[in-house]
Amino acid sequence: MADYRRIDRNTYYRKGVFRHFSEDCKCSTSMTARVDVTELAEWSKKTGTKFYINFLYLLTKVLNSRDDYRMGYLWQTDELICYDQIHPTQYVFHEDTETCTPVYTTYTEDYALFYRNALEDVEKAKQTREYGLDMVNHPNWFDASFLPWLSYDSLNIELPDGHLFFAPIVNWGKYREENGRLMMPVSVRLNHAIADGYLVAKVFVLLEKEIAAFCFC
Repeated sequence: MADYRRIDRNTYYRKGVFRHFSEDCKCSTSMTARVDVTELAEWSKKTGTKFYINFLYLLTKVLNSRDDYRMGYLWQTDELICYDQIHPTQYVFHEDTETCTPVYTTYTEDYALFYRNALEDVEKAKQTREYGLDMVNHPNWFDASFLPWLSYDSLNIELPDGHLFFAPIVNWGKYREENGRLMMPVSVRLNHAIADGYLVAKVFVLLEKEIAAFCFC
């Protein structure tokens, strides 16, 4: 089982917001913005590595950097928790069937190890056409889905009202050139009980910071 700590709702720094958006107005908050990935695309090409896996690594690093992005809810016991670590559920698209297979990749801050494991996980998933989603045994995995067919402007992920699902849902599309820079649409969805506009926007700020540090280290 995933390691986590229980959050005392009486001392939780967002207790007022949490109560309101988990009881009075159950909803999520999402945002789409374009992230400058020029340096990351160039670095990936120069090193012969896959841009997609490199971005997945940096995204997961960002989402592990704050407790707010690692929150969870145990409906069986009505407990608010924070996971020690969260991991990405990436996807393999099968051209012949036009279906996807979820790929559970374990996060480690060791880039080389993560990269190798992510590639191996993808290759294994290519051998099956099963959907194979297993959230029961992967409670601290978040959805990370690449949409390579379109450089979109907006994307919304809807969940049923009243469903306290706290894991981040992140999508990103094809990057395109804008004024000499490569800009990529990224969409981030979080439950409003544990995140507001500031925390969603912070994901994008941290992403650009991590991309810069990664490419110029």
